[in-house]
Amino acid sequence: MSGAGASRLVLIVEDNEKNLKLARDVLQFNDFRTVEATSGEEGVTLARQHHPDLVLMDIALPGIDGVEATRQLKADAATASIPIVALTASVMQADRARFGEEGFAGVIAKPIDVLKFPSQVLAYCPVPEADA
Repeated sequence: MSGAGASRLVLIVEDNEKNLKLARDVLQFNDFRTVEATSGEEGVTLARQHHPDLVLMDIALPGIDGVEATRQLKADAATASIPIVALTASVMQADRARFGEEGFAGVIAKPIDVLKFPSQVLAYCPVPEADA
């Protein structure tokens, strides 16, 4: 599936070094560009700086958690339209409902399935204007 990312920029907000590296490596192998943050505050800052096509947001983060970081991004007109996907091991139905209410576009369960992950991420990326 190499080439799937078509150079789309994905911000990965993940405090676990191994999870971050795995997500980054799988996405970069599939032609996504990535920016990484290890805290909610850093994720908000990088989203504002880089305006990525998609944010993959861990929920349990040091400092502000992924839910609060998402609230801040959704409240800012400059970043409100960026899709944010929860990247989390919390995938119970109640968790999914709460994430939807908080403005997340969807949920990708951890641990990620490296074969499915690129297409899961791509499914949440907006279609570029030229492709529409």
